[in-house]
Amino acid sequence: MRFLFYSVLLLVFPILTSGSEAHKFYVSTTTIEYVEEKQSLQIISKIFVDDIEDVLQLRYDPSISIGTKKETGEDAEYLKKYILQKFKVLVNGKPVTLTYIGKEYDIDVLKVYIEITKVPKLSSLEVENEILFEMFEDQQNIIHLKTPAKRRSMVLDKDNPKGLLNLE
Repeated sequence: MRFLFYSVLLLVFPILTSGSEAHKFYVSTTTIEYVEEKQSLQIISKIFVDDIEDVLQLRYDPSISIGTKKETGEDAEYLKKYILQKFKVLVNGKPVTLTYIGKEYDIDVLKVYIEITKVPKLSSLEVENEILFEMFEDQQNIIHLKTPAKRRSMVLDKDNPKGLLNLE
């Protein structure tokens, strides 16, 4: 009886699972926190290492390696250049300078740290995040804004790479 059960299971299981394909989810998340006492916006973007590596290889050099022992200083500079080209912010309707603080790796996720200083008051935030859009048609970039009083979120995609969050 047991043999019959396992035989049927071995025959039916491949048929039931053959129609389901693995679908990769293309997403990045960016948290922007307004620190009032420091008058700054502290930004952390989380991007899958393999995805960012693919786009850097396509855009700059096929030998780029991110998050491995093979990563060079030049690879890190390409990463910084790409991030600062694809991520833009307007504070209270005005463009601001982004300061790239650095990066770190957490298993298969790249964390990029950016800061915007001299923000005495935050009434609106416009974010343009085109990271990975040229590589993945289904890419979504989720933005979370945290202030001492409010929390807001938005989802950006290839058709809508910019979003505005009003806080007043």
